Amino acid sequence: MIILHAIGIILHYLITIYSWVIFIAAILSLVQPNPYNPIVQFLRNITDPAYHLIKKVIPTVYRNMDFAPLIVIIILQFIDLTLIRILVTL
Repeated sequence: MIILHAIGIILHYLITIYSWVIFIAAILSLVQPNPYNPIVQFLRNITDPAYHLIKKVIPTVYRNMDFAPLIVIIILQFIDLTLIRILVTL
């Protein structure tokens, strides 16, 4: 029980951090930073796999606005609020 609780808490923190990384990457994409900046490359390398998974399933671009970050954050929050809360309460 304690192990499941600890795993749930760790997953909660990882999802929270990843959600913030996606949010920061989405904000940076609006200002079009230098693509050769190491921070921008790091953020892109971390977030692009999740975006590509979503883009395979549903179209995410509407009127030149990409909604993949929003969809990924919604899915992550759903996972956090349901599955991880179940792990923590076991």
